[in-house]
Amino acid sequence: MSQAAKISAPAPENRNAWKFGFTPQAEIWNGRFAMLGFVTLLATELMTSKGVLSFWGLI
Repeated sequence: MSQAAKISAPAPENRNAWKFGFTPQAEIWNGRFAMLGFVTLLATELMTSKGVLSFWGLI
């Protein structure tokens, strides 16, 4: 068997792993949490017929 046949490709990086710092994984999780927060904000406005700041009594 030749030397070239023994070399294998590196294992792909797990994009869902918890890694801290400025990594692609951290940015993916940041985006997911941002989407979750945005949907929660919209659901609060739809259920209470008020804006979020009015709901919290800030305005």
